[in-house]
Amino acid sequence: MKWNDILPVAVSMLVIILVAILEKQSRIVAALTATMPLTAPLALWIVYNSARGDQVAVSQFSLGLLLGILPTVAFLAVVWLGARQGLRLAPLLLLGYSVWAASASLLLGIRRALGL
Repeated sequence: MKWNDILPVAVSMLVIILVAILEKQSRIVAALTATMPLTAPLALWIVYNSARGDQVAVSQFSLGLLLGILPTVAFLAVVWLGARQGLRLAPLLLLGYSVWAASASLLLGIRRALGL
């Protein structure tokens, strides 16, 4: 196996462990750590290497990352609202992922319609 395959998984595991440790000290620091731009740079690194630095491929992937934030924001907003209403974890996640899937489908439909 190559480092390009191993490193993203190893870093992701370290972040999960770090969030678990930080959560005991500060929920806001744990949340910031959980949402820091980590997977996007790792994914960019993978795409950059596989595309051999092709600017068009990296640019298109970067746009996908930027637009992909929108369904994630919808997921988090719905989870936050549901948590405020007292929903338990399983219904929260089910609701959040349902909204994420609907938002992602809408985003893909709009991109397809606009030819992006």
